[in-house]
Amino acid sequence: MTYRDQFDRLYRVGPCLGKGGFGVVYAGLRNDNLPVAIKHISKQKISDMVLMGHQRVPMEVYLLSKVSNLPGVIGLLDYYERDDSVIIVMERPESVKDLFDYITDKVVLNEFLARDFFRQIVHTVLQSHKAGVIHRDIKDENILVDLKTNKLKLIDFGSGALLRDTVYTDFDGTRVYAPPEWIRSGKYFGRSATVWSLGILLYAMVCGDVPFELDDEILRANIVFKSRMTPNSKPLRLSAECMDLIKQCLRLNPRERLDIDKLLLHPWFRCQLPEYEDELMAAAAAAEPASAAEQADEEVQYGPLPPLSVALGEEAAP
Repeated sequence: MTYRDQFDRLYRVGPCLGKGGFGVVYAGLRNDNLPVAIKHISKQKISDMVLMGHQRVPMEVYLLSKVSNLPGVIGLLDYYERDDSVIIVMERPESVKDLFDYITDKVVLNEFLARDFFRQIVHTVLQSHKAGVIHRDIKDENILVDLKTNKLKLIDFGSGALLRDTVYTDFDGTRVYAPPEWIRSGKYFGRSATVWSLGILLYAMVCGDVPFELDDEILRANIVFKSRMTPNSKPLRLSAECMDLIKQCLRLNPRERLDIDKLLLHPWFRCQLPEYEDELMAAAAAAEPASAAEQADEEVQYGPLPPLSVALGEEAAP
């Protein structure tokens, strides 16, 4: 049985969930009606292939195989290789939204919710590190929120690597989450860079946006606590513990940042949160759009996997 026979027998492909230079991600269904995500990647975009068993696979597949058993990581279900591309099949939880859209809808997250989310992410990152995997692109767009349970899952290990104590000189993550040492010298250590990206993430949760946009802002690391919810860039009211945690994660010198193994011991995870949380929750609720259940459902059509060149809008080779 050929690759296409196997894939077409097991899976039907639905609407596009996202695309980029790497390829395309589709919603899909397995033949037992299990919702799946189908990631179709051009081999030309894959730089690292590693041996897994008797087969050479993309680094992303290898990394996922090491961590997909973790409750906070999206599960790897299947893998196929074609002449010019590869296909990664992963679980697709229903009733989810990525954290970027979740924050956008709510404007900011109150500290109580942010603390719960941040604790989950840090725990998943620590478990991944224990398995020898570093994600290297931790950001709100790579985190799924289960809208029914508020449980989070980390997705997209396409920029990941095996965790090591020596310096890294490659970075394919998101620029506004990149640590200043990478911007300055093109080098960084995995754990301290991860702490930096976690600090950016926490700031984005409680302030509604990342603290730095430009390289020179990253290199200065001057943190101003302001929010899209507060007009005229008025200071945002946050607990002293929350601001301290963010500042300790975003130290300019990576050696001065909070140790990732001690991050969950910070006082913010145990302190009593301020009373004005109710004000934030009310304002965020007022800004929240209609739920998915209140929106009209569209009939989803499923079929075979389209050619990658067609999906990316490329002209066919002559």
